[in-house]
Amino acid sequence: MARKDEGKSRRRNKTKKGDKSNNRYTKERKFKRNFAEESSSAQKTPKFTVEQKKDLDRLLKGIGKPEPKPFVPDDFQIEALEAIETQDVLVTAPTGSGKTWIAREEIRRLIEDGKRAWYTTPLKALTNSKYMEFGEEFGEENVGILTGDRKENADAPIIVGTTEIYRNQLFDALRNGEQVNTDFVIIDEAHYLADEYRGHVWEEAIILSPPRIRLLLLSATIGNAEEFARWIEETRGGKVRIINRAGKRPVELRAAFLSPDLQLFPLLDENGKYNRSINQFARKNENRGDFRRRR
Repeated sequence: MARKDEGKSRRRNKTKKGDKSNNRYTKERKFKRNFAEESSSAQKTPKFTVEQKKDLDRLLKGIGKPEPKPFVPDDFQIEALEAIETQDVLVTAPTGSGKTWIAREEIRRLIEDGKRAWYTTPLKALTNSKYMEFGEEFGEENVGILTGDRKENADAPIIVGTTEIYRNQLFDALRNGEQVNTDFVIIDEAHYLADEYRGHVWEEAIILSPPRIRLLLLSATIGNAEEFARWIEETRGGKVRIINRAGKRPVELRAAFLSPDLQLFPLLDENGKYNRSINQFARKNENRGDFRRRR
């Protein structure tokens, strides 16, 4: 019995000794580490020359939040809403001019009448954006989304989805002898019909949409609107109203180069030509005779 007790005592002592000397986790917790410096050190405020300050003021002039004003629709928006009640409509207008407003107002009228609408886009990111926008506008319970990897509230009166999904529903309805459950379809970015790889999807969506479904096609970059509209008329057997909002973008685009020292340089000078002051941030490659980015 004495030997057994002695053996147990040795094992207990050994365990205690091991716990004290080999507990590296306790050491790590007590060890004071030297942390790496921040990945982005504080940047000094850039110093601008008089000419650079002048260019920067010109670049940023007028940028800011406009004063709130009552919304007044443009004539082309009213014309499109009047036409879409009885015929297909093709709207060509610069980005930012209010094409989506036309779609929203027609969707609002249809929902009040107990009808349904589809909004198609070529990109999942744009589809997700419109889904959130319409959810805030019409209520989340009234809006669903259908993409290749997302399906929510598919029985809602307003469906936002990619053009491929809408085209697939048309194929399914044709095979099953059924009707697509919608009364109105908005085809956003309609110029994708000319895309070499995906254009057939837009073509099939237009061809397979029953005449009872009115189409509203939106685009900022259709150069042959007349030819496009005539093709739709021949395909669907109805009239297509072209709404062409000509002119510049209502929301101006301004391009600039952000230098390594956080200075902004307009890409174009006062004469609308390339701003050569940006060349200071490139170095010439003597072997090739071109410019490469300065490291």
